[in-house]
Amino acid sequence: MNQTGFPILSLITFLPLLGVAYLAMLRGEALAVASRARIGALVTSLAVLAIGIYLWTAFDPSQAGFQFVEALPWLSGLDVQYRMGVDGISLFLILLTAFLTPIAILSSWPITKRVRELMMAFLLLETMTIGMFSALDFVVFYIFFEAVLLPMYLVIGVWGGERRIYAAVKFFIFTLAGSLFMLLALIWLWHNAGTTDIVTLLHTPIAPAAQMWLFAAFLASFGVKAAVWPLHTWLPDAYGEAPIPGTIMLAAVLSKMGAYGFLRFAVPMLPQAATAAEPLMFTLGVVAVIYISFVALAQTDMKRMIAYSSVAHMGIIIIGIFTFTVEGIEGALFQMLSHGLVIAGLFVCTGVLLSRGEALTLSRLGGLAAKMPAYAALLMLFSLANVGLPGTSGFVGEILVIVGAMKVNFWVSLLGAAGMVLGAAYMLVLLRAVLFGKARPELGSLADLNPGEYAMLLPLAAMVLWLGIYPGSFTHMFDASVNAMVQAHIAALTPHTALAMVTK
Repeated sequence: MNQTGFPILSLITFLPLLGVAYLAMLRGEALAVASRARIGALVTSLAVLAIGIYLWTAFDPSQAGFQFVEALPWLSGLDVQYRMGVDGISLFLILLTAFLTPIAILSSWPITKRVRELMMAFLLLETMTIGMFSALDFVVFYIFFEAVLLPMYLVIGVWGGERRIYAAVKFFIFTLAGSLFMLLALIWLWHNAGTTDIVTLLHTPIAPAAQMWLFAAFLASFGVKAAVWPLHTWLPDAYGEAPIPGTIMLAAVLSKMGAYGFLRFAVPMLPQAATAAEPLMFTLGVVAVIYISFVALAQTDMKRMIAYSSVAHMGIIIIGIFTFTVEGIEGALFQMLSHGLVIAGLFVCTGVLLSRGEALTLSRLGGLAAKMPAYAALLMLFSLANVGLPGTSGFVGEILVIVGAMKVNFWVSLLGAAGMVLGAAYMLVLLRAVLFGKARPELGSLADLNPGEYAMLLPLAAMVLWLGIYPGSFTHMFDASVNAMVQAHIAALTPHTALAMVTK
């Protein structure tokens, strides 16, 4: 592990809390407080992004281990420390969070209800998410993982739609119930291994029978967060009722927490159980890709169609992770980045229509390509990237997953590739309904994108094209970490490398 003297991970994690403290101290007339709260939250999130970019430039991609490591005593009697560090797997997820938080804050500009509290919720959410991706102690990871629930629950429950309370409570119950299984796994690991240090646990052999129970606990927890079918039923309500900025963070960032949990814990820590569960995970991934694509195709609401497409793409990510191949896991990581950017762009596009007072029912839209050409061009770019058009970020991740799956199971590869065809079907239905055809008179005269909307959509579009045209600038950053994970997984399954198993 590469240890550093300056606690840069603590800085990027807790800097948003300084923004929260500033917002909490704001006093004055309501409109002035709301304006200063928006600007303060945006400036804070941009400062976090700047630190994230520095992390990227200072990261050494040739090292497979953790870098920028911090370790401080905390609960010494329980051998629990405050440990932070990043590798190639977690680095870009931190960057994704830092990149999308300012966009989510910008997308909240039309909201006028309790603006200061909303900005505080987003900054809290950023702290908890980055802290979770940086944690190298299981207890610290669990605290951040659970703490994400509170600000997101408030975002849905306070600023959501008509059924916001139902959606918020359902989201909270599903995710909390799943996390309780992870808590049991954490207690078992601490009791049997004597530590909660993630690096130590990754190298601690665990009996195959115990691995199966631990994997089931991780599946219950991370599967809910990643919206793995059939644990996804909270998602349509949460996505449908959450305000646009909340939906962006839910779909683009929080769903990646579950996939990250599989990569950080389930696959490297439980190799025998993960391998035994491979057919199950492939089945869940394929069902998500095919069945949920048909569900998306049946939707009549633009926002819900995009929400279901998010579940289908998470199925591709699950397939990639459980191929246990370099191509498959790198494809899953790349798809996590791509999906975060693309789905954020699509939800911003829905927010543009909502801000103009338009309903998202597909049958009530049409002809917007003539009325809003810039909007139409960007919506088409994100939709085609969602399909996996070559030259966009969506193509690279999906093709890597398909190649990785081909090495393991031809039928899984074929069925996973069917998602690209079905994705084209429902996204073309969406584009035809929204952009083309005869415009209905009730749409009125709609203005094209304003400067604030360009500020949100153009950076997302640039990143989608950058990842699609020059993917090597990203994949080389996690090559070493993924190769080390795959090699360790193979070694753990080789009989002569087995060590004495830890048993209760």
